Amino acid sequence: MRQIVLDTETTGLEYKLGHRIVEIAAVEVSNRQLTGNHFHQYLNPERESDEGALQVHGLTRSFLQDKPKFREICKDFLDFVHDAELIIHNAPFDVGFLNHELGLVKMSTLDVYCLQITDTLKLAKDLHPGKRNNLDALCERYKIDNSKRTLHGALLDAELLAEVYLAMTRGQESLLMDLDIANPIGGQDVGDIKNLKLCVLPATETERQLHAEQLEQIEKESNNQCIWKKLIS
Repeated sequence: MRQIVLDTETTGLEYKLGHRIVEIAAVEVSNRQLTGNHFHQYLNPERESDEGALQVHGLTRSFLQDKPKFREICKDFLDFVHDAELIIHNAPFDVGFLNHELGLVKMSTLDVYCLQITDTLKLAKDLHPGKRNNLDALCERYKIDNSKRTLHGALLDAELLAEVYLAMTRGQESLLMDLDIANPIGGQDVGDIKNLKLCVLPATETERQLHAEQLEQIEKESNNQCIWKKLIS
């Protein structure tokens, strides 16, 4: 499944009050790596931004005046996110605005075009209950450089969120992908393992306890997705 990390900037907080999207960005992740493939577009919202929103993103109406309207880039956007898992921080906010924009051009809601929508804010709250879980706090927690984030920008925020998501979900997925199963010993094919004479040493009680503790840590960091625990349960 393709993964697309997405962010938007808007003229205000409520699409129900007529607020619109002024910037949309989506970056592609493949095999837990940013591919460099992305969609990014400033949009003419055909209205002013609220003062509070303007202080957040700094995108003035004069700057946006000659930018395309959502209906003009809708097809390209949907082509980019088609059949992907969307990863969004506080997904109900962005999805609400995107569904509003799609509705204005008589298109179906976003979930019709993508396979899944993952809310990283919910994931962060599950992993770090009772702590601040906005993007800046998560960058600080996972040692991700966000020094260029003087204003909110959809493309930079999407790239930072991708790094945060990969950090939050690190664990057995990356370990498994790093394994070279075809060439496990010095890059040489060992053939049929049944022909090998192996000396099997049973684990000590201390080693078994340490192993159990390690699985619990992986289970916690992967939001209850530890493959090894499922195999032995």
